[in-house]
Amino acid sequence: MSEPGLWTRIRHAISGRSYAAASGGRRAIGRQTTPVSLSAMLAAREPLAARARYLAANNALAASAVEGWVSALVGSGIKPQSSHADNSIRSALNLAFETWTDSADADGLTDFYGLQALMVRRMVTDGEAFGLMVNTASGLRIRLIDPAQVDSGMTRDIASDGGRIVQGVEFDRDGQRVAYHVFPDRPGMPYGNLPLQSRRIPAEDVVHLFRPETPGQVRGVTWFAPVILKLGDLDQWSDAQLARQKIAAMLAGFIRQTDGSGAPMDGTADMGGTLTGGLEPGTLKFLAPGEEITFSTPANVGAEVMTFAKVTERSIAAGLGLPASILTGDLSDVNYSSIRAGLVEWRRRIDALQHGVLAFQVLRPIWRRWAATEVLSGRVSTTVAEAMPAKWIVPKQAWVDPAKDVKAEVEAIAAGLMSRREAVTSRGVDVEALDAEIAADNERAKTLGLTFGVPAAANENESAAAAA
Repeated sequence: MSEPGLWTRIRHAISGRSYAAASGGRRAIGRQTTPVSLSAMLAAREPLAARARYLAANNALAASAVEGWVSALVGSGIKPQSSHADNSIRSALNLAFETWTDSADADGLTDFYGLQALMVRRMVTDGEAFGLMVNTASGLRIRLIDPAQVDSGMTRDIASDGGRIVQGVEFDRDGQRVAYHVFPDRPGMPYGNLPLQSRRIPAEDVVHLFRPETPGQVRGVTWFAPVILKLGDLDQWSDAQLARQKIAAMLAGFIRQTDGSGAPMDGTADMGGTLTGGLEPGTLKFLAPGEEITFSTPANVGAEVMTFAKVTERSIAAGLGLPASILTGDLSDVNYSSIRAGLVEWRRRIDALQHGVLAFQVLRPIWRRWAATEVLSGRVSTTVAEAMPAKWIVPKQAWVDPAKDVKAEVEAIAAGLMSRREAVTSRGVDVEALDAEIAADNERAKTLGLTFGVPAAANENESAAAAA
């Protein structure tokens, strides 16, 4: 009969040898772990957000990171394009939505595309952003609320239906979000959060934007979490280096009396022993017998300082998911191939966040609520179900060499590898609006008797086709 637990010990021994990072010993001393992701996120979310907000307001690299992500994810705005089968209704929906964007903000501070940018900015800094969809007599309005308004102190079970509330987010017994518990006032407002009782808002009236990082995640975590400590340390180091540079730029003279009398020379010495009214450029001074002067020799700031700064900045950029050139604006170490390869990978990340997070959590719910409101109010003649489908057109991403990219698109369209609609949409343009604009331009040019030249490449292609 085998020894009890023998196979268990063997399996543990094998797994320990297979994964050195999971083993104990000297190298494992001081290595911290996160046993449960969900509980760690809920506990650390608020202090991390507070520190990230401070860095975004006071640290140049942090501020650049926030603006870099906002510019990449939103830019001039992600626009919807109705997929309704009827061309006239599709055009009516698109026109009505574009008209509505100017009045979308319940606070009247910006338009719908500005709301997108503000929500992404808070998602990067705080980890999450919230918006309330409010139906008014004038139509749908979006009111953004501060993440602190969602009552993070409310966590309890709901005995009546088997659900629960976790940090202000209410779930039913099946784990579906059904409501948010929100304080009526924004933090910092006069008498804010008074009364202290939060109110329950149905989940269908709330858009909650955050980057999911683990299954079952309830609230978002700031994107600065991996680099907060490093950014703070780099800030202090940078201040110390700046003070060092200031000292190195100073030229100080020290007068010594060899006889020990300590009598002052021309000028006035303050209480700290600093001589004022002393040397000026081009001045020659005669020292009294027994006096000599020596000058300070501050330490030089070597090239290793810049190397260290660049290595640290690149590490911070990696933690924030940004190319280093976007974070710092420094293009001195990049060339055409490296920056293009880096941008290709970064844009894959942008596409995933735009469609899998921003569009799914915010843009589609708002479009569905807006379209249903327009149909039910009679402003658009169609059914609610037919008005729902829509595509979202993201802003065009400029390339390093646009001429080569345009040529590649033209060849792909000619070879049947992509549609013209796909190529136009990738530029952040509605293909139907573009076609209408081109037709109008051509008609106007024909009416006025205007003729425009054809690019040389097109002439060459036509000549080759004619010769064939």
